[in-house]
Amino acid sequence: MNPQTTFQPYQPKVVLAVGAHADDIDFGAAGSVAKWAADGAEVHYLVVTDGSKGSDDRNMTGEQLRAMRQVEQRSAAAVLGAKEVHFLDYEDGALEVTMPLKKDIVRIIRQIRPDTVVVIDPTFLYSSELGLINHPDHRAAGQATVDAVFPLARDHMSFPELLNEEKLEPHKVAHLLLIGLDKSNYVVDITATLDTKVEALKRHVSQFSSVEALTDTIRQRAEMLGSKIGARYAEGFVRIDCMP
Repeated sequence: MNPQTTFQPYQPKVVLAVGAHADDIDFGAAGSVAKWAADGAEVHYLVVTDGSKGSDDRNMTGEQLRAMRQVEQRSAAAVLGAKEVHFLDYEDGALEVTMPLKKDIVRIIRQIRPDTVVVIDPTFLYSSELGLINHPDHRAAGQATVDAVFPLARDHMSFPELLNEEKLEPHKVAHLLLIGLDKSNYVVDITATLDTKVEALKRHVSQFSSVEALTDTIRQRAEMLGSKIGARYAEGFVRIDCMP
């Protein structure tokens, strides 16, 4: 599917952005997050794993990295105007699509009650053109989040203890935005917030050896998507408007 717009733009009111790791959402959607927040949306991040494996530093311990990446994500989210970052602390590199994981995501959805949920597209496996294999944690977090959005967060008999014991009422998400590199049907103009996105990514100092090279890649991708809607820079999603 070539990037194009098939949906009219809208302004989210409450956004839940789910990433397997700190920095996942900032790569794929930080420009949109910053735009939505600036326009009045309440934005929450949910980081599913503890991020304890993502380092080439032989002197770094998993616990040190875990703490560092939480600080980095909170700092990046603050740059973007997000309200809060939530962490589930599943083991990095070992995430699986399980009912306990889905329950944890459903709990956050019912607490925050977002109209919009953002997550990496779980169907994106690899791109031979880009030389990229999608991290298995990304796919697992994406699939568990899609399942949590529909039908689990919606149905009162799914995880009844959340309703009966934690008093969390069911919630229907209106819009699901899937981040992917190979397809999109909804493009958000981030011309005014691209620099904010780059600044947020710079906060993830444990992850990048060259901020300049990263910035070039981000700008090139954003320019390509922007050209589809006559904007300088944009981010693309697969948008699903969930049935009421």
